[in-house]
Amino acid sequence: MKKSSFRQTAVLLAATIAGPQLYAQTQGVTVFGSPYNFDVYNDTGQDAHGFQIEVYGLTPQQIVATFPATRYGAPQVIPFSGGVYVRYTSSWDPAAQHFTATTSVPAAFTPTFGHSCVLTNIVGCDHYGIVSYPPANNTIMRWLVADPVNPGSLIPFGGAAVSIPVPNVSILPPAQPGAAPVVVFQIKAPPPPPVAQFGEAKWVKVYKTELQREVGLDELVGDNPIVPQDAGLVETPWKLLQSNSRSANSGVLGNSGGLNSGSRSVVRRYEFYKYTGTIDPATHEALCADPTCSAPAANELGDFIGDQMAAANVGVPSVTVTKTGSGTVLGADGKINCGGSCTTSVPAGTSVTLTANPGGTVFSGWGGACNGVDLNCTLLVNDAMNVLATFTPIHTLSIGRGGNGTVTGNPAGLQSTQISCGSSCSAKFAEGTVVNLTATPAAGLNFVNWTGACAGTAPTCTVTISSDTKVQANFK
Repeated sequence: MKKSSFRQTAVLLAATIAGPQLYAQTQGVTVFGSPYNFDVYNDTGQDAHGFQIEVYGLTPQQIVATFPATRYGAPQVIPFSGGVYVRYTSSWDPAAQHFTATTSVPAAFTPTFGHSCVLTNIVGCDHYGIVSYPPANNTIMRWLVADPVNPGSLIPFGGAAVSIPVPNVSILPPAQPGAAPVVVFQIKAPPPPPVAQFGEAKWVKVYKTELQREVGLDELVGDNPIVPQDAGLVETPWKLLQSNSRSANSGVLGNSGGLNSGSRSVVRRYEFYKYTGTIDPATHEALCADPTCSAPAANELGDFIGDQMAAANVGVPSVTVTKTGSGTVLGADGKINCGGSCTTSVPAGTSVTLTANPGGTVFSGWGGACNGVDLNCTLLVNDAMNVLATFTPIHTLSIGRGGNGTVTGNPAGLQSTQISCGSSCSAKFAEGTVVNLTATPAAGLNFVNWTGACAGTAPTCTVTISSDTKVQANFK
């Protein structure tokens, strides 16, 4: 029997806050979409020239990013009624009458770790992926093969779709206030073909671990130690996954549980194997030796199909403002008034505008989830978003003169006030500004020295503004 492999990595993101607030605010815990990337082998039995991910329940604008495949480049994102196609396709050479890129059928199965096909040009193996926000209702993946009727066109492979399920992750509110949130992972077998009551049967084994930090998509590969593989981390020893057209809830495997204290992410790994036991010839139902289909007999456990790594980072969507200096930040429909209230929880996907009010300071800019020096910053809250607002104190530089002469300064002060004393002998500067002063005596006189914040007899002086500052230039 030919072996095929589909190794997929997936991470479902939610906002995170630190400390004991997590359980106290679980009514706001949210899952923020589902990035995933995967290696997939061509097991169609014929050359493929592209790959298609059918994403249901989303619009093109909700496909946040796509992975540039090694063979076909960046995909097209094409809407259809009810969803979006993310379609990777080869170009067509009309002169030579062939596709310029091909995913051939591999001669033998070569295990990967969910990322090998992007690192090496493995025959028959490609790497694809998308990031969506929010998560899709359903995802189906198909190889694209040459259309025998229309040269240069591609059509989805007419056999079985790539059928390793994409997990759906959700958060259930705790049964008791203050309890841990319940994180639910759910995978569903594809529906049966129209001619059969039951769909394809496969064995699945589930491993689980929790971490006290968020995990990233790049970490969810089979050779990373954070991905559970130890036998002591088996959560579901075995389960047969098979859909029944006469039962809406068939073919579903759910794994759930309240988070342990201090946990910020849940990581699960699914192993999939072919079912090779007895099949009812009339209905295509798997007839397991174990009536509960929860432990495969020796003759029922077939080839390894692939594995999939998924995670959920859990927390509460929020905006937290930290500021330096004595200005204020307002926003989130009055929930942020910092000054006083510097954090708030908001529904996932909320657009929040923050406004910096310098008062008697200079606004020096945003940090964290905001950037730049504009007074307004608008955020789409899809995490625990931390913002820094920096306000710099203002001080006055005053110039005095003993005798006849002038003092000029560079740079100009706030509001373009230029020190030119003679006429303009003071200006306001943000704290930390370095001001260069030059003393020029009147005709027939000499510059004697500086006093105050400057010293010495050279006609130039450099002063760094750290408080209200006075300098005098003396001429004789």
